[in-house]
Amino acid sequence: MNQQRLMQVLLAPQISEKATYIAEKHEQIIFRVASDATKPEIKAAVELLFKVEVEGVQVANVKGKVKRFKGATGRRKGWKKAYVSLKPGQEINFVEGGNA
Repeated sequence: MNQQRLMQVLLAPQISEKATYIAEKHEQIIFRVASDATKPEIKAAVELLFKVEVEGVQVANVKGKVKRFKGATGRRKGWKKAYVSLKPGQEINFVEGGNA
């Protein structure tokens, strides 16, 4: 795979209460990813950027919310998130800025 493409696949880690709970309970990390990213691309990107071994990847498309502004309805843009399972003994520490 093209290394330039892999650098653009991961957009940001998803930080929320649910993401923290899943990280502790199921040892998965949630990332916001490019809308056209595939599971093999996401796996390769995480392994390249964080120097960890990935066990599996699950993806979910999040639909944009319908919002109203001054009576007019609009829709926020949808996005894709990836649940990345790491192999036992592997972890990503975002506080230190990389692998632990």
